[in-house]
Amino acid sequence: MQPLMERITGVLTGVRNPRTGADVMAAEQVRDIATTVDGKVRLTLLLAPDDDATLVRDVRQAIEALEGVSDVRVDVRDPAQSEPTPARRAPAPAMNQPKAPATGGMGRALPVMDAAPQKAPPKVPDPVLYPNLGRIIAISSGKGGVGKSTVAVNLAIALAKAGKRVGIMDADIYGPNLPLMLGVDAAPAVRDEKIIPLEAYGIKVISLGFLIEKEQPAIWRGPIVMKIITQFLRDVAWGQLDYFLVDMPPGTGDAQLSLVQATQVHGAVIVTTPQQVAVGDALRGVKMFERTAVPVLGIVENMSYFENPETGKPIALFGSGGGERLAKECDLPLLGQVPIDPRIQEGGDTGRPIVAAEPDSKAAKAISAIAERVMQRVVERYG
Repeated sequence: MQPLMERITGVLTGVRNPRTGADVMAAEQVRDIATTVDGKVRLTLLLAPDDDATLVRDVRQAIEALEGVSDVRVDVRDPAQSEPTPARRAPAPAMNQPKAPATGGMGRALPVMDAAPQKAPPKVPDPVLYPNLGRIIAISSGKGGVGKSTVAVNLAIALAKAGKRVGIMDADIYGPNLPLMLGVDAAPAVRDEKIIPLEAYGIKVISLGFLIEKEQPAIWRGPIVMKIITQFLRDVAWGQLDYFLVDMPPGTGDAQLSLVQATQVHGAVIVTTPQQVAVGDALRGVKMFERTAVPVLGIVENMSYFENPETGKPIALFGSGGGERLAKECDLPLLGQVPIDPRIQEGGDTGRPIVAAEPDSKAAKAISAIAERVMQRVVERYG
């Protein structure tokens, strides 16, 4: 049997880039292949902004099919970035490190920031209008753990139940949770060079979680984030929608900036919880959208209170009034308060969102009322 390194390079000659038609080895898109004696493989894949993100999966699956391979790690790097400085650490003794191609250089894993300055910042593309997507609404939060994705999913279903044509895009590429929350998990089909979104509960959905393995970490920098968001906007067969919701990752980073640079965002909904620390982070999210000329439609306070099942009285487990204070400080409406309900968490884990599974619950009714207020705010602004 051939050595593992030779078999890896051989099988990768059969993996072709859909954009160029060339195999990844001939195009020198693969760098720094390394193996261990127990079958672990690590390599760097150069992925340009115009390349299909599924190429990462194709490379990984091709290597995983080889006999003797126990684990595969693919580090993605944008070839447009400046060449990294020489690696500061020597490779582990057990790794067989081949000589890098003459035109390349020793690529490093993306989490390590290059010390050398970039030659020039990447060109920011002009925003593109996608009228078929209807009103594009970003669902965002200042920090993680506030239930942003839960609100996004249930809000989308509530809009669909109100008779609207709805799509939702999982832009939280570092933690794509929509497949689990909506109970759909399959590789989307491609027809006429368009990705066909999956459907659940009357809404269309696309997520990076459909395209990569569950254990694969998204260790990607800004240019790749921009490429994925643009591809989800441009290359998915959404059809004609009324509302297009975007579940953003927490914070004010690459994904948020990439979205507002890629297209016109008609509004943002900021999700927070009552605690002051969450409200402070949410305030930064509000200011970020204001500075990028995206109107903030309002504030949603999630996990507002827990209703005592015996007395029916609300119990403020996480404090109270945070969402209202934030709304007043920013001169924005408080769109609604969603109570704590164990069925929300259960529905998220089982793919049965509460608006669909328990429509008569107080939480579902609260989210449906929020959907009505969002539609009202959009009509007030855009007609």
